Amino acid sequence: MESNLSPLHIMELENRYGAHNYHPLPVVLERGEGVFVWDVEGKRYYDFLSAYSAVNQGHCHPKIINTLLEQAKKLTLTSRAFYNDKLGIYEEFVTRYFGFEKVLPMNTGAEAVETALKLCRKWGYEKKGILDDQAQIVVCENNFHGRTTAIVSFSTDPDAYTHYGPFTPGFIKIPYNNLPALEKVLSENPNIAGFLVEPIQGEAGAYVPDDGYLNACYEVCKAKNVLFIADEVQTGIARTGKLLACDYENIHPDILILGKALSGGVYPVSAVLSSAEIMNCIKPGQHGSTFGGNPLAASVAISALEVIKDEHLAEKAFQLGIIFREELSEFCKTSKVAEYVRGKGLLNALVINNSSYKDLAWEICLKLKDGGLLAKPTHTNIIRFAPPLVITEAQLKECLEIIKITIRGVE
Repeated sequence: MESNLSPLHIMELENRYGAHNYHPLPVVLERGEGVFVWDVEGKRYYDFLSAYSAVNQGHCHPKIINTLLEQAKKLTLTSRAFYNDKLGIYEEFVTRYFGFEKVLPMNTGAEAVETALKLCRKWGYEKKGILDDQAQIVVCENNFHGRTTAIVSFSTDPDAYTHYGPFTPGFIKIPYNNLPALEKVLSENPNIAGFLVEPIQGEAGAYVPDDGYLNACYEVCKAKNVLFIADEVQTGIARTGKLLACDYENIHPDILILGKALSGGVYPVSAVLSSAEIMNCIKPGQHGSTFGGNPLAASVAISALEVIKDEHLAEKAFQLGIIFREELSEFCKTSKVAEYVRGKGLLNALVINNSSYKDLAWEICLKLKDGGLLAKPTHTNIIRFAPPLVITEAQLKECLEIIKITIRGVE
């Protein structure tokens, strides 16, 4: 293969031979370490996306990488046709780590969401007594749970669902952060098996619900014998300043969905955790994955979760998030462009006033790149800021200056 290609040549290769299903910033990365990434020309950047919160532990964390390399030399895949010497150890570790009885290991976040949906329906028919093919699952508007056909069936984003029908039935959409809407639908429909919710809507721009909303939803679900399903693929594993975003309201979901940072971003690992009573609804042959639970994934996930606790990354994210939002909130008071900041921990979003120029958030991200910081806009006028949780306070303040100087430059 050719080496020493120019950035333009590398981007053109993707444009020519790859599907056009992403719109990346024009930067070609080749190396990462901690909070930094470097492009092919050697320029260093702060990573303020963290691969959509998959790299919470920082790029190429030495403990996780060493685990990956050592296990890769021994055994990578057996399928679930046989036992392997790592899976059971991982299953005990991850269930105790998060306080659940059972885990079903998968690979990607979308697979884990699909697994949770199937598990919820299975429980609905076999435990709650819902008649066959009548089960409903309640979801929230402006959600993002993945891109499979079933998941986009309940999306409210036209880019996600247009021309992908016919869609999967069995889902009821209600407004997010609206308890009366959930109470109404649960009181009117006895066939509801579960309520699927993001504790903070990530793709919607770090949209944080009102205090008490999640706990109230949880109590309503309990009263109606409906499973509370928390999608913490992006919000979980210390990103929001707690191990789980649900921890802010002391909620123990009936079904918990994890992914992304479960491996520290070095390997696709996801998981669905639940009680034995719920998980035992699935019997041999009824669900699975060739790669799910492979020894490489099991080993890496243990190391990734150990890093979270050993380096106190949830506590760091909590404290640094306060600094980040306080400084940007103060900045917004005098900015003509930056309207307000929201988020928890180190999952934050800056809302941009783009009334005079629709692509202003994109242009700001391009200028941030020039200043040595990488971020991406979402929903046209929102810029997410989610650095690796290993970032220091000094580094965070340096990045705040980059952000403020950049925005002042476009005002």
